[in-house]
Amino acid sequence: MTNNGLGFVIALAVLGGCTQGGFAPPQGDRVFAPGVAGQSQVNQLVVGHRLMDAGEHELALAAYSRAAVQQGFNVDTLSALGSANLRLGRLNQAERLLRRAVKEDANYAPAWNNLGVLLMEQGKTTEARQIFRRAFATDNGQSDEIRDNLRLAIAKTEDPSYRGLNKEVFDLVRSGDYVL
Repeated sequence: MTNNGLGFVIALAVLGGCTQGGFAPPQGDRVFAPGVAGQSQVNQLVVGHRLMDAGEHELALAAYSRAAVQQGFNVDTLSALGSANLRLGRLNQAERLLRRAVKEDANYAPAWNNLGVLLMEQGKTTEARQIFRRAFATDNGQSDEIRDNLRLAIAKTEDPSYRGLNKEVFDLVRSGDYVL
């Protein structure tokens, strides 16, 4: 170290010791240290919905799981978890979660609709038609997606050879303004 560099370090040390109280923290003042991180203010259901929109179903499932930890297993989280599992092709898990959601709140139309979509995926068109009817009645006919799903299920049960269906025709729905 050069003379100028060494002199600077010594001067800095001397000046630091000249402050009131020297190098010790002043009496009565507390040293700031960040605390433990609190709960996140992010709504994990919204995060999951956006991930589902982006086609990131596995990440959405993780977000919905975090939402269930935050909020508990209510109709929203159960329906969301079931919908993500449905999109991932985990039909048995999805069915269990969606049936639990409609048992939790029999007036929650999105859960009924998504259960109907699942049943259509499994080829259980007669039961799916009844479920879509229940979703439509619960929703008071307000949702275009539920109405379209019911119409397609009726067409499929009345004419089993109906070819107008493919796996993407039936829409999942959720609470709020979002449609999957």
